[in-house]
Amino acid sequence: MHFLAYVIITIQLFGGLHGQKLPAKVKKCHYGDGKCLVESANALLKDFPKGIPEIDLKPFNVLPVRDWVLVNDSQVGGAWYYFNLINQINYGFENTTITEIRGFDKDPTTTKIEIHGKIPRLVYKGDYVAKGRMLWFVDIHSQGTSESDFLNFQFVLTLKVRVEYRNNKRYLKIYELVPNIRLDRWIMWLDNFFPDNEDLTIAVNNLFNRNWVEFWNELEPGILRLFETVFLSLFEDLFEKVPYDNLFLADEDSK
Repeated sequence: MHFLAYVIITIQLFGGLHGQKLPAKVKKCHYGDGKCLVESANALLKDFPKGIPEIDLKPFNVLPVRDWVLVNDSQVGGAWYYFNLINQINYGFENTTITEIRGFDKDPTTTKIEIHGKIPRLVYKGDYVAKGRMLWFVDIHSQGTSESDFLNFQFVLTLKVRVEYRNNKRYLKIYELVPNIRLDRWIMWLDNFFPDNEDLTIAVNNLFNRNWVEFWNELEPGILRLFETVFLSLFEDLFEKVPYDNLFLADEDSK
């Protein structure tokens, strides 16, 4: 579930990486120029959905997601649940529209950094493992394929950073990352949830999709933590390798 990680790449790769150059059509920006950053980010998303191999920018139209235990109740009593998502792949990030970017000033610590965007449809496909007990008498032991479809996926990503110096160059270090997510609809299907009863599998999936808002409210903290870990790992890798000042136009360059 975690696409915004590549958003930071699209808005920050405006300087050379490891001596490489971005394609000439990617517009460079000055520090804090939110309008320019939005335009450049959207152009890069549109023009390079499969990434840029020469600068090691990986494809963001197909994104792997780390395995994640979404629910892990204590396995005691009459009702508990364990749910693990594995081998997940995200589709749809290439259709992202960045709507607003704040921060990224010359001193990035003086203002809050925010990235706003939306995706018409974000799809996650992979496998799941589920175990649990419902109402004392229904035991769950299932595994199969899963698919989640998020419609009108809107996000705000907030970063707090500090600056580290290495070899007389400034590098960004994230010490807090908070994703905020809204969506119009969540459709999920878990295949083979009750291996011996296809009718019950269909009934459980229909129950989930009729009451998706309640399930979202229950599972949102775990989903947001997953987004946080994925975004943070990708941001930190980028900021660890690329000096902050290499990502923007120099002050003396004309606008």
